[in-house]
Amino acid sequence: MIVFPNAKINIGLNIVARRPDGYHDLETVFYPVKINDVLEVTEADKLSFESSGLDIPGAGVDNLCIKAYHLLKKDHHLPPVKIHLHKNIPIGAGLGGGSADAGFFVRLMNDKFELRLSADRMEDYARRLGADCAFFIRNQPVFAFEKGDEFEPINLDLSAYKIVLVMPDEHVSTAEAYRGVKPTPVRDSLYDLIKTPLTAWRGRIKNDFESHIFRDHPVIRGVKAELYEHGAIYASMSGSGASVFGIFENVPNLSAMEEFNQVFYNV
Repeated sequence: MIVFPNAKINIGLNIVARRPDGYHDLETVFYPVKINDVLEVTEADKLSFESSGLDIPGAGVDNLCIKAYHLLKKDHHLPPVKIHLHKNIPIGAGLGGGSADAGFFVRLMNDKFELRLSADRMEDYARRLGADCAFFIRNQPVFAFEKGDEFEPINLDLSAYKIVLVMPDEHVSTAEAYRGVKPTPVRDSLYDLIKTPLTAWRGRIKNDFESHIFRDHPVIRGVKAELYEHGAIYASMSGSGASVFGIFENVPNLSAMEEFNQVFYNV
């Protein structure tokens, strides 16, 4: 069985407070975009994992799909499987690629082996794998809060616009992103701001990681500025970076950026 895990972007990201468990309370909007990995699972004599496409850091035994398999196997009878992941979603980009693979793997195993898990139950499994893994179970636009693993569905449809995503040749670790941010209670909740017209988002819907990441990685700051110069209605870094997206009325000509960046059009 083959599935195609898709990426997500964060529209706004407010770091609200530090939690006693070491995580942070935040609020953000997750929106699915059309950049896809390819995930195949077949029954086999023994459990195995292999990958192609982009290099995946770390050992295969540490991949979230393997962890998801062991998590499900604790509660369900599962045969050994061979997992092949073709990686296309940029890594370290704030696009949730690894989380997407894990969430789609849980869904795939539920379908393939008729586990009869509800969406709520699959989300419970996915939350134990990572904060935003659960989003990819329903894979629909949501307002996310607490650790980013609690969701409120929202009515957000950007299909009339063109989303362009740029991945500069920069790397921002999650640790670096959180190390430079100061949690701050919000005045205007993103839950309310996301309901305003798209033309009102600029300057109001913000990513709290941008200020210090742009300072330390001016290339990323430059990408956002160039997207606005090319007519973006709204542009932002996604998650903890390093990718930056722009929302346009029409597909822009960004050929000058393609020499230095990986550019995905109309995602």
